[in-house]
Amino acid sequence: MENHSTASIIKHFETIKDPRIDRQKRHKLGDIFFITLCAVIAGADGWVAVAEFGKAKEKWFTEVLKLKNGIPSHDTFGNVFAVIDIDEFAQCFSRWVADLTTLSAGEVIAIDGKCLRNSIDTASGKSAIYMVSAWASKNQLVLGQQKVDEKSNEITAIPKLLQKLDITGAVITMDAMGCQTAVVQKIIEQKRITC
Repeated sequence: MENHSTASIIKHFETIKDPRIDRQKRHKLGDIFFITLCAVIAGADGWVAVAEFGKAKEKWFTEVLKLKNGIPSHDTFGNVFAVIDIDEFAQCFSRWVADLTTLSAGEVIAIDGKCLRNSIDTASGKSAIYMVSAWASKNQLVLGQQKVDEKSNEITAIPKLLQKLDITGAVITMDAMGCQTAVVQKIIEQKRITC
């Protein structure tokens, strides 16, 4: 009998193009995503932790995913996520989370931007990563995220995030930086309640 939650995760991420060379693939892309999501939900905070979580639950993962080559190494997890289209992954993730979430009328969605800790890479000259997130307070769940472009700010990222989400009837809150004409117009266009 098929595990519906497994099928749901793999189904939501199956549209992501696999950029790996065929002869070097030892693990299915969907399996890598599934193991990673399970590990991160359980608290894994890096590729080593994801691989360790996979090894600790290898028997279960093998039964559920029919793994032929065991759990991928931490390098494999890191390499795969380094080459996939992150925007495409974020869209699939948002759709998956939306399927898990039931928003009720009047749900409070908090839009906020944050700098990701330890995201600065001085060796390659990359600045810190800033993300804008949509938090559903009743569900206690991040509905979606949008990376802020390097030479931009939250003001340009918030409309992109709102475009990805279906939060009709929700009360949307944000700090003063987000209270811009373009942002409010985007909310009105999508027939949402603003606060």
